[in-house]
Amino acid sequence: MWEGLGLQVFLMCLGAMLCSAVAASAPLEHSHHRRLSLHRHRERTGKEGQVLHRSKRGWVWNQFFVIEEYTGPDPVLVGRLHSDVDAGDGNCKYILSGEGAGTIFVIDDKTGNIHATKTLDREEQAQYTLTAQAVDRATNKPLEPPSEFIVKVQDINDNPPEFLHGPYYARVPEMSNVGTSVMQVTATDADDPTYGNSARLVYSILQGQPYFSVEPQTGIIRTALPNMDREARQEYDVVIQAKDMGGHMGGLSGTTEVKITLTDVNDNPPKFPQSVYSMSVSEDKVSGEEVGRLKAKDPDLGENGLVSYRFIEGDGMTVFEITTDTDTREGVIKLRKPVDFETKRAYTLRVEASNTHVDPRFIAWGPYKDTATVKVMVEDADEPPAFMETSYSFEVEENAPDGTAVGRVHAKDTDVANNPVRYMIPRYTDVEQFFSVGPEDGIIKTTRPLDRETLPWHNISVSATEIGGHHQDTKVRVNIKVKDVNDNAPEFATQNEILVCENASPGKLIETVSAVDKDEMAHRQYFHFSIAPEAVNNHNFSLKDNRDSTASIYVTRRGFSRMTQDVYFLPIEINDNGIPPMSSTNTLTIRVCSCDSKDTILSCNVEPYILPAGLSTGALIAILACIVILLAIVVLFVALRRQKKEPLIVFEEEDIRENIITYDDEGGGEEDTEAFDIATLQNPDGANGFLPRKDIKPELQYPMSTSLFLRKMDSTKTETVFFHKSREKSPLSAQFHQ
Repeated sequence: MWEGLGLQVFLMCLGAMLCSAVAASAPLEHSHHRRLSLHRHRERTGKEGQVLHRSKRGWVWNQFFVIEEYTGPDPVLVGRLHSDVDAGDGNCKYILSGEGAGTIFVIDDKTGNIHATKTLDREEQAQYTLTAQAVDRATNKPLEPPSEFIVKVQDINDNPPEFLHGPYYARVPEMSNVGTSVMQVTATDADDPTYGNSARLVYSILQGQPYFSVEPQTGIIRTALPNMDREARQEYDVVIQAKDMGGHMGGLSGTTEVKITLTDVNDNPPKFPQSVYSMSVSEDKVSGEEVGRLKAKDPDLGENGLVSYRFIEGDGMTVFEITTDTDTREGVIKLRKPVDFETKRAYTLRVEASNTHVDPRFIAWGPYKDTATVKVMVEDADEPPAFMETSYSFEVEENAPDGTAVGRVHAKDTDVANNPVRYMIPRYTDVEQFFSVGPEDGIIKTTRPLDRETLPWHNISVSATEIGGHHQDTKVRVNIKVKDVNDNAPEFATQNEILVCENASPGKLIETVSAVDKDEMAHRQYFHFSIAPEAVNNHNFSLKDNRDSTASIYVTRRGFSRMTQDVYFLPIEINDNGIPPMSSTNTLTIRVCSCDSKDTILSCNVEPYILPAGLSTGALIAILACIVILLAIVVLFVALRRQKKEPLIVFEEEDIRENIITYDDEGGGEEDTEAFDIATLQNPDGANGFLPRKDIKPELQYPMSTSLFLRKMDSTKTETVFFHKSREKSPLSAQFHQ
């Protein structure tokens, strides 16, 4: 078998050689030393138009072919090389170089036969470029120039198609028309697409029929059935096959899986599961409370399944309202205003549910809405009493006597029993108990006179409780305004001093004063100002009422002096012109100040004329410094005392032991000698109250001793003798220096 295959290859090579010989048969008669079938004459034009002649070669081939994947026992004969210079005497030697030379391809240097020693794979390398040369066997000199040739690996169908990106996932809308493109799948074949049908692929569907189909040449998957409903089936598993050799028998194939999901469209209207719904609500429910829920089912997803609800008719459209719960897609019915069992006990409503998003492609499948009837029954409840008004507002004059009626509240039991009602004021709304209410008639009265200026409004609550039943109560807000009565006299708006210059001229305006009143001012009501009767005849200041609730103060004389009088008091009477009229006398304080020529105030105090009663800051600092110095001296004195540890004056009586120290001084002679008494030396605590001192230190000192001295005079020298009183019992000694 393999011998036949090798022969086939050899024949193919010979055929190629014959073709080359036929193509070059024209110049056959002009050659004597080479096989002219290999002479090929090519001409090409150079840059300047000259004809370039390519040298003729004596090879009998141009390219060879070898089938891939050959696994026979012997090397495959690829072809034979032969040169015209080869006389057959063995002097011509053939050499092969290039890709795979010596490893994959070997040449018989005598015959020129080329063999393939290894199995070749076209998918790894489709062709090899080699170079052949004929040389002299003895000298290795080239007999002809080298020439290139190609060995092509001929393809066989040894690679199946592959889907490199599988498995695939695709989406297509439900209810799509037949032939709607879903996606395209593509397989690849490693075989040579230019040789035979090894890489010619054909697609087919193995699983997924009759819902989908695939185009054999392109691999495009399309829908094959109309009206595929997502609500019936959402996912499909499709298997696509790609087969080479054009799909014929013997071809290789590969498969892939495609998961196709139908996406949702709005092809289903909402639908109520039942046509009538029954609900109930107690009459004690307040506005905004939920009454019940209902839901229209829509199998579509996302916005395609969104449903909105509304009332389209019924006798409770003003009493109830309906909203949509976006999470549960339910219609929620709530109270718009309270219901009353005694007034109306049942309501009927018609509810419509509709899609908010309608697909125009399927609008003919509509309508995309549904209706249902809702019956709401009102349940009786033991209700608290109800006031006739939601709130009350009353007025009462201030200072009205206790027991004055302010107003009346009224409540009644709305239940069928119509029980009587008792009234009261919760203490936390009227902590100081300004008011009381009649428990049966609901009349509110004052308990003491009220002051508008203290509290102009009182906001209290009154509760009504039914007698009997469940003792339920209800409360109502009562706002009481205290009306103003003119019971407060006016007074100055500010209590500041007025400043006047010493050199102020008569008629100068020094201040404009105003007043305030705690009472309410009536329209066009103003304050009237005048100087009090006791000060009308003063010659210092005058007042002018401006009739706009202000008054101007003027100077009536000149020559004010702070030394004479620095403060003036001007009593002014203010009248509010109310009913009844109220007035008060207020004192205006005017201080005299020193001013310059431009009436700029320089000083209003009296420091330049009166010595200050207190100490200045500098004096206080000096006193503190003296105290600190004295303390430092005391501390130093105590420290010295502790260092010496004995008193400066000797009071105790002890025997005196003398240590005589002489000083070589000139003296006064006998007068100094007679000046001292030995008895005095022996008794240092002698007469005349003399106490020996210890604050003189001699040249020679003895530790822990005291001393006193004696000066002896003669005509030539004075000897000063120190007698040291030692705490030791040492003998008395004297030393004289002549």
